[in-house]
Amino acid sequence: MKGKNIRLQVYLSHAGIASRRAAEDIITQGRVSVNGTTITVQGTKVEETDVVLLDGKPVHIESRLLYFALNKPPGYICSSSDPQGRPLALSLLPESKERLYNVGRLDFLSCGLIFFTNDGNFANRLGHPASGLEKEYVVEATGIISDEVVDAFNSGLTIEGEFYQAKQVKKTGRKSLNIILVEGKNREIRRVFSHFHLHPALLQRVRIGNIMLGNLKEGESRPLTEKEIKGLISW
Repeated sequence: MKGKNIRLQVYLSHAGIASRRAAEDIITQGRVSVNGTTITVQGTKVEETDVVLLDGKPVHIESRLLYFALNKPPGYICSSSDPQGRPLALSLLPESKERLYNVGRLDFLSCGLIFFTNDGNFANRLGHPASGLEKEYVVEATGIISDEVVDAFNSGLTIEGEFYQAKQVKKTGRKSLNIILVEGKNREIRRVFSHFHLHPALLQRVRIGNIMLGNLKEGESRPLTEKEIKGLISW
Protein backbone atom coordinates (compact mmCIF):
# COMPACT_ATOMS: atom_id res chain seq x y z
CA MET A 1 0.00 0.00 0.00
CA LYS A 2 3.07 2.25 -0.04
CA GLY A 3 2.22 5.80 -1.13
CA LYS A 4 -1.48 4.96 -1.53
CA ASN A 5 -4.65 5.57 0.42
CA ILE A 6 -6.72 2.41 0.88
CA ARG A 7 -10.03 1.73 2.59
CA LEU A 8 -9.81 0.87 6.27
CA GLN A 9 -11.49 -2.51 5.83
CA VAL A 10 -8.91 -3.40 3.17
CA TYR A 11 -6.12 -2.28 5.51
CA LEU A 12 -7.47 -4.53 8.27
CA SER A 13 -7.72 -7.51 5.93
CA HIS A 14 -4.16 -6.95 4.70
CA ALA A 15 -3.10 -6.81 8.35
CA GLY A 16 -4.46 -10.30 8.89
CA ILE A 17 -7.24 -9.17 11.23
CA ALA A 18 -10.15 -10.68 9.32
CA SER A 19 -11.64 -11.02 5.87
CA ARG A 20 -12.76 -7.75 4.31
CA ARG A 21 -16.41 -8.51 5.04
CA ALA A 22 -15.69 -9.34 8.70
CA ALA A 23 -13.48 -6.23 8.96
CA GLU A 24 -16.49 -4.09 8.00
CA ASP A 25 -18.38 -5.48 10.99
CA ILE A 26 -15.42 -4.73 13.27
CA ILE A 27 -15.40 -1.11 12.07
CA THR A 28 -19.16 -0.76 12.57
CA GLN A 29 -18.73 -1.97 16.16
CA GLY A 30 -16.47 1.03 16.85
CA ARG A 31 -13.43 -1.08 17.69
CA VAL A 32 -11.03 0.69 15.30
CA SER A 33 -9.41 4.11 15.58
CA VAL A 34 -7.23 6.04 13.14
CA ASN A 35 -4.89 8.69 14.55
CA GLY A 36 -6.90 8.75 17.78
CA THR A 37 -10.34 9.02 16.16
CA THR A 38 -12.78 6.12 16.41
CA ILE A 39 -14.05 5.13 12.95
CA THR A 40 -17.47 3.59 12.34
CA VAL A 41 -18.05 4.69 8.73
CA GLN A 42 -17.20 2.27 5.91
CA GLY A 43 -14.87 3.48 3.16
CA THR A 44 -12.63 5.63 5.36
CA LYS A 45 -9.21 5.92 3.70
CA VAL A 46 -5.91 5.33 5.52
CA GLU A 47 -2.25 5.33 4.54
CA GLU A 48 0.83 3.63 5.96
CA THR A 49 1.85 6.63 8.09
CA ASP A 50 -1.50 6.57 9.96
CA VAL A 51 -1.75 5.03 13.43
CA VAL A 52 -4.42 2.35 13.29
CA LEU A 53 -5.57 0.68 16.52
CA LEU A 54 -7.91 -2.26 17.04
CA ASP A 55 -9.27 -2.48 20.59
CA GLY A 56 -6.47 -0.10 21.56
CA LYS A 57 -3.68 -2.22 20.07
CA PRO A 58 -1.58 -1.22 17.01
CA VAL A 59 -2.39 -2.85 13.67
CA HIS A 60 0.19 -3.20 10.88
CA ILE A 61 0.12 -4.58 7.35
CA GLU A 62 1.43 -8.15 7.26
CA SER A 63 4.82 -8.53 5.57
CA ARG A 64 4.44 -12.32 5.20
CA LEU A 65 1.33 -13.99 3.78
CA LEU A 66 0.50 -17.48 5.03
CA TYR A 67 -1.94 -20.09 3.73
CA PHE A 68 -2.76 -23.33 5.58
CA ALA A 69 -5.04 -26.31 5.00
CA LEU A 70 -6.28 -27.93 8.21
CA ASN A 71 -8.14 -31.18 8.80
CA LYS A 72 -10.44 -29.91 11.55
CA PRO A 73 -11.60 -32.55 14.03
CA PRO A 74 -15.13 -32.50 15.48
CA GLY A 75 -15.38 -30.51 18.69
CA TYR A 76 -13.39 -27.47 17.55
CA ILE A 77 -14.87 -24.07 16.74
CA CYS A 78 -13.83 -21.91 13.76
CA SER A 79 -13.38 -18.55 15.47
CA SER A 80 -10.62 -16.39 16.92
CA SER A 81 -12.17 -16.73 20.40
CA ASP A 82 -15.10 -18.42 22.13
CA PRO A 83 -16.97 -17.14 25.21
CA GLN A 84 -17.89 -20.75 26.06
CA GLY A 85 -14.24 -21.79 26.16
CA ARG A 86 -14.54 -24.43 23.47
CA PRO A 87 -11.32 -25.52 21.69
CA LEU A 88 -10.33 -23.34 18.71
CA ALA A 89 -9.38 -24.89 15.37
CA LEU A 90 -6.84 -22.05 15.18
CA SER A 91 -4.94 -23.63 18.08
CA LEU A 92 -4.10 -26.65 15.90
CA LEU A 93 -1.98 -24.56 13.50
CA PRO A 94 1.77 -23.98 13.91
CA GLU A 95 2.58 -21.04 16.19
CA SER A 96 3.07 -17.82 14.25
CA LYS A 97 3.37 -14.11 15.00
CA GLU A 98 0.99 -13.52 12.09
CA ARG A 99 -2.70 -13.30 12.95
CA LEU A 100 -4.48 -16.07 11.03
CA TYR A 101 -8.20 -16.54 10.52
CA ASN A 102 -10.40 -19.15 8.89
CA VAL A 103 -11.70 -18.89 5.32
CA GLY A 104 -15.33 -19.98 5.58
CA ARG A 105 -16.47 -22.22 8.41
CA LEU A 106 -17.10 -25.74 9.59
CA ASP A 107 -19.51 -25.97 12.50
CA PHE A 108 -18.51 -27.35 15.90
CA LEU A 109 -19.47 -30.97 15.18
CA SER A 110 -18.34 -31.07 11.54
CA CYS A 111 -14.85 -32.04 10.44
CA GLY A 112 -12.55 -31.94 7.44
CA LEU A 113 -10.85 -29.43 5.20
CA ILE A 114 -10.70 -25.73 6.05
CA PHE A 115 -8.23 -22.96 5.13
CA PHE A 116 -6.54 -20.40 7.36
CA THR A 117 -4.71 -17.31 6.12
CA ASN A 118 -3.70 -13.74 6.89
CA ASP A 119 -4.37 -12.67 3.29
CA GLY A 120 -7.62 -10.72 3.25
CA ASN A 121 -7.83 -10.57 -0.53
CA PHE A 122 -7.49 -14.34 -0.76
CA ALA A 123 -10.16 -14.89 1.90
CA ASN A 124 -12.52 -12.40 0.28
CA ARG A 125 -12.06 -13.93 -3.17
CA LEU A 126 -12.76 -17.47 -1.98
CA GLY A 127 -15.66 -16.44 0.24
CA HIS A 128 -17.55 -14.51 -2.43
CA PRO A 129 -20.55 -16.42 -3.89
CA ALA A 130 -19.51 -15.33 -7.40
CA SER A 131 -16.35 -17.44 -7.12
CA GLY A 132 -18.41 -20.60 -7.72
CA LEU A 133 -15.96 -22.50 -5.52
CA GLU A 134 -17.10 -26.08 -4.95
CA LYS A 135 -17.07 -27.70 -1.50
CA GLU A 136 -17.46 -31.47 -1.38
CA TYR A 137 -18.74 -33.37 1.66
CA VAL A 138 -19.07 -36.96 2.80
CA VAL A 139 -22.13 -37.40 5.02
CA GLU A 140 -23.25 -40.43 6.99
CA ALA A 141 -26.67 -40.39 8.66
CA THR A 142 -27.93 -42.23 11.73
CA GLY A 143 -30.91 -43.47 9.68
CA ILE A 144 -31.67 -44.61 6.15
CA ILE A 145 -31.66 -41.78 3.57
CA SER A 146 -34.60 -41.92 1.16
CA ASP A 147 -34.44 -40.98 -2.51
CA GLU A 148 -36.81 -38.13 -1.63
CA VAL A 149 -34.00 -36.41 0.28
CA VAL A 150 -31.59 -36.74 -2.64
CA ASP A 151 -34.12 -35.52 -5.21
CA ALA A 152 -35.24 -32.57 -3.08
CA PHE A 153 -31.70 -31.37 -2.34
CA ASN A 154 -30.71 -31.71 -5.99
CA SER A 155 -33.75 -29.81 -7.30
CA GLY A 156 -33.87 -27.30 -4.42
CA LEU A 157 -36.18 -26.82 -1.46
CA THR A 158 -37.28 -24.01 0.84
CA ILE A 159 -37.01 -24.45 4.61
CA GLU A 160 -38.30 -21.71 6.92
CA GLY A 161 -38.06 -19.18 4.09
CA GLU A 162 -34.50 -20.12 3.05
CA PHE A 163 -33.80 -21.82 -0.29
CA TYR A 164 -31.28 -24.68 -0.31
CA GLN A 165 -29.92 -26.45 -3.37
CA ALA A 166 -26.83 -28.60 -3.79
CA LYS A 167 -24.86 -28.65 -7.00
CA GLN A 168 -24.83 -32.44 -6.79
CA VAL A 169 -26.02 -35.10 -4.36
CA LYS A 170 -25.25 -38.79 -4.82
CA LYS A 171 -26.13 -41.77 -2.64
CA THR A 172 -23.06 -43.82 -1.75
CA GLY A 173 -24.91 -46.19 0.59
CA ARG A 174 -28.19 -46.65 2.42
CA LYS A 175 -27.11 -44.13 5.05
CA SER A 176 -24.44 -42.11 3.21
CA LEU A 177 -24.22 -39.30 0.65
CA ASN A 178 -21.63 -37.39 -1.35
CA ILE A 179 -22.68 -33.73 -1.56
CA ILE A 180 -21.20 -30.84 -3.56
CA LEU A 181 -22.20 -27.29 -2.57
CA VAL A 182 -21.25 -24.00 -4.17
CA GLU A 183 -22.69 -21.20 -2.07
CA GLY A 184 -22.74 -23.26 1.13
CA LYS A 185 -25.20 -21.44 3.39
CA ASN A 186 -24.85 -21.64 7.18
CA ARG A 187 -25.47 -25.22 8.42
CA GLU A 188 -27.10 -26.03 5.07
CA ILE A 189 -26.63 -29.81 5.14
CA ARG A 190 -27.72 -30.11 8.76
CA ARG A 191 -30.86 -28.05 8.13
CA VAL A 192 -31.83 -30.13 5.11
CA PHE A 193 -31.25 -33.33 7.07
CA SER A 194 -33.27 -32.04 10.00
CA HIS A 195 -36.13 -31.14 7.64
CA PHE A 196 -36.33 -34.84 6.73
CA HIS A 197 -35.93 -35.96 10.38
CA LEU A 198 -32.37 -37.16 9.79
CA HIS A 199 -29.20 -36.56 11.78
CA PRO A 200 -25.62 -36.62 10.39
CA ALA A 201 -23.43 -38.99 12.37
CA LEU A 202 -20.52 -37.76 10.23
CA LEU A 203 -20.25 -34.55 8.23
CA GLN A 204 -16.81 -34.23 6.67
CA ARG A 205 -15.59 -31.76 4.03
CA VAL A 206 -13.19 -33.59 1.73
CA ARG A 207 -12.56 -30.97 -0.97
CA ILE A 208 -12.53 -27.21 -1.54
CA GLY A 209 -12.11 -26.25 -5.19
CA ASN A 210 -8.92 -27.93 -6.45
CA ILE A 211 -7.71 -28.95 -2.97
CA MET A 212 -8.46 -32.43 -1.62
CA LEU A 213 -8.30 -33.39 2.05
CA GLY A 214 -6.26 -36.41 0.94
CA ASN A 215 -4.24 -38.16 3.63
CA LEU A 216 -3.98 -35.13 5.93
CA LYS A 217 -4.62 -36.58 9.37
CA GLU A 218 -7.27 -35.21 11.72
CA GLY A 219 -5.88 -32.24 13.64
CA GLU A 220 -2.94 -31.80 11.26
CA SER A 221 -2.27 -28.89 8.91
CA ARG A 222 0.00 -28.13 5.98
CA PRO A 223 0.92 -25.01 3.97
CA LEU A 224 -0.80 -24.60 0.62
CA THR A 225 1.58 -24.60 -2.32
CA GLU A 226 1.87 -21.67 -4.71
CA LYS A 227 0.27 -23.81 -7.42
CA GLU A 228 -2.66 -24.67 -5.14
CA ILE A 229 -3.20 -21.01 -4.19
CA LYS A 230 -3.22 -19.95 -7.85
CA GLY A 231 -5.66 -22.77 -8.63
CA LEU A 232 -8.07 -21.58 -5.94
CA ILE A 233 -7.90 -17.94 -7.03
CA SER A 234 -8.48 -18.83 -10.68
CA TRP A 235 -11.26 -21.36 -9.97
